[in-house]
Amino acid sequence: MKTVHAALRFALTLALPLVLTACASGRTPGNPAQANWMPEHTPEDAPQQVCIDHERPAAYPLGQQVSLAELTDMPSVLAPGDRLRIQVIGDQDQLSGVFVIDEDGRVNLPGLPAVRAIGRSVADVEATISRELIQAGFVRALDRVVSVLLIESAGVSVAVNGAVFHPGAIRVGERASKDRVGQREGEASGDANNARTLAIAIRAAGGLRPDADLQNVYLTRANRWTRIDLAGVLAGTSSLKVDLAANDHVYVPSRDCFQADLMRPTPLTVPGIRVFMSNLARPVAGNATAAISKDATSLPYGTRFLQALVSANCVGGSAMNANRHAVLISRNPLNGRSVVIQRSVEELVRSANRDHIDPYLMPGDALACYDSRWMNARDALVFAGESAGAVAAGLIIRDLTK
Repeated sequence: MKTVHAALRFALTLALPLVLTACASGRTPGNPAQANWMPEHTPEDAPQQVCIDHERPAAYPLGQQVSLAELTDMPSVLAPGDRLRIQVIGDQDQLSGVFVIDEDGRVNLPGLPAVRAIGRSVADVEATISRELIQAGFVRALDRVVSVLLIESAGVSVAVNGAVFHPGAIRVGERASKDRVGQREGEASGDANNARTLAIAIRAAGGLRPDADLQNVYLTRANRWTRIDLAGVLAGTSSLKVDLAANDHVYVPSRDCFQADLMRPTPLTVPGIRVFMSNLARPVAGNATAAISKDATSLPYGTRFLQALVSANCVGGSAMNANRHAVLISRNPLNGRSVVIQRSVEELVRSANRDHIDPYLMPGDALACYDSRWMNARDALVFAGESAGAVAAGLIIRDLTK
């Protein structure tokens, strides 16, 4: 009996501080200065960001400013991968045929020096090939001795920078071999590559960030640039379609503030995002049994924290474990600083003011769920009981060996 009493005293001594510790709330996560950037990250009385309209970025490339019509009315220029049908008058398929502009931007006809085609119009290339054939003595100096037709526009490389999620050089308008023009319908001329557009390029660069300045998007082609207003495209009131050419440069300025109206799938934003989830709360012992699969972590763009918590099976359950709390790990896209937000799950569910404390999710965000205080206290008591049992067994063995 004395052995049992000693084990109980040990269990109580061990359990009391553990239970008190389990019932204490965790510390609020610390964040670097200026890490919070979304209004839902900060208390309501925190100063809000001020949106800034940029007339023109100071670092934007120099050149001649033109209207959008002037820029798009310029003759279409050729790019590597474009397919041309070249027909020489009187030729018996020795010089004529279908040619592809190589990676160096040249067209190679038999018996002629390579003709540079990249960045030039079809008419310009046609005139150059005619001149080369006449000088080589292959044809007579006749009008339209050579006919050059564009039969397929290939994908082009463009640069997209600024307030997009994945800035850099991208390819737009690529086609699979089975979709090439002329594969099924036979001989054809002329092509419209509807995937070589400004909207598709912005989406390929990860889509617009919620701080983007839609009314001042800059497009540079050669030594000319123009400013484009895409607000109507986002709102669905405009069908503006801007075709891109090889080596175009797109720049989307930032307004240095969060804009909730950009947090939805549009022609200029991505339809969905991928986030990371962890739910090890009881009675769930792992993410697999919590049904956190690839589908659960792939969410529509514009999803809020509470919706993601439901997807992670972190909302609901027993009354003892209902009062969980969760953290959101994100990054400020304006300055790259990490931010960790902690929220009470029940407060998000019950509070009528939830929209002011329920952040939107960004691509690559992570969230994790933590057990309630009652479940922490339960685990502390179980641990103390298991420890007391081990101590009691040790004491009994010691007494028996005396």
